[in-house]
Amino acid sequence: MFTVNYHTHTERCHHAGCPDRQYVEFAVNAGFKVLGFADHSPQIFPGKYYSDFRMYPYQTEEYFASILALKEEFKDRIDIKIGFEAEYYPDIFPDLLKHLAAFPCDYLILGQHFLNNEFDHPENPRRGSTEYIFAYVDQVCAAMRTGYFTYLCHPDLPWVDEFTPAYYKAMEKLIECAMETEMPLEINCLGIADHRNYPHRPFWELVGKMGAPVTVGLDAHDPYMFVNEYAFTEAQKIIDDYHLTYVEPVLRPLPKTF
Repeated sequence: MFTVNYHTHTERCHHAGCPDRQYVEFAVNAGFKVLGFADHSPQIFPGKYYSDFRMYPYQTEEYFASILALKEEFKDRIDIKIGFEAEYYPDIFPDLLKHLAAFPCDYLILGQHFLNNEFDHPENPRRGSTEYIFAYVDQVCAAMRTGYFTYLCHPDLPWVDEFTPAYYKAMEKLIECAMETEMPLEINCLGIADHRNYPHRPFWELVGKMGAPVTVGLDAHDPYMFVNEYAFTEAQKIIDDYHLTYVEPVLRPLPKTF
């Protein structure tokens, strides 16, 4: 049903499992043509702060070495790309870009889970509050306008108790920004498989009305996501029900110098 996936995690993020090779083998056997690894990016935090759901900076070199070796080994069977799912933290984003410039990074996808710069505002507004929704949209729009990201992961991540006019106003702003910056919006298969609060069908109905392009990401934290027919079927239903325009993302490789 889907043969391209740019959203695959590895053990290095501390909440995914299985060796890199297993992801590749499952993807090949499932008929995928393109496999993109996009583990949670390292961040160059100041001081002693660090979060435990991403790889450490010292792991970056080994990450590239492992995936590039698999890319060469499987080159006749699948096209492997290597990138990251990154948060946009304005104060330290330049440091992340400088760190990644030393590596052949094919792309970044934007996966915003926290606001501000994480390390200096550890307590975010409650997800679902009007304050949180608008702060999330503002930060995501600022990230999209940097031009460094290929697409926006789980854009409907903030949960709401009810779909208020304020929610729709915020999400209209996000969708408009995605269209202006030519960034597809991801229907997230892990959210479907785990029965998370996303995908929000009201959000995708709005996407359909506004005409923004969409893509599908497995958000694979284990290789079995490559054979999760339930998730694929439900993602396709969202596309069909709201007449969404599915696209395969155009990668935006990072420059080699900053």
